[in-house]
Amino acid sequence: MSDYQNILVAVDFSETADHVIKRAQDIARRNNTGLTLLHVVEYVPPIDIAYEPVISSSWVIDEELLAKQAREKLDKICAEHGLENSTHIVITGTPKYEIVQYAEENQCDLIILGSHGRHGIGLLLGSTANTVLHAMPCDILAIKTGD
Repeated sequence: MSDYQNILVAVDFSETADHVIKRAQDIARRNNTGLTLLHVVEYVPPIDIAYEPVISSSWVIDEELLAKQAREKLDKICAEHGLENSTHIVITGTPKYEIVQYAEENQCDLIILGSHGRHGIGLLLGSTANTVLHAMPCDILAIKTGD
């Protein structure tokens, strides 16, 4: 195994995130390095039955509040795993693009994320893991977490 120096863990707050974090901690321990945990707050506008965005002046999202709540949740998860001294980042955007951009800007040499094994429309829309896998020159570890 390579000696990884800059490991990025994409955390999605799903029920299986603990499994992904534990695997990442094991790899970090074996490589004698720390972890950066990244959560992306995804803003998804409501869509109608024809999959068109719904434009409404009554639809108001407080992105700062969403980011603050996500930061609190990520901090709690890090505390539960003994990762208080790790770097935890919360970004607002589209996960597959934000993960790639963060990893490129910070020269990550390993990205660890969960792969939920989407089916149906989720597969047609593309998965975050698949996008990251094909966009990055570094190693990607997609941990199977679901069906």
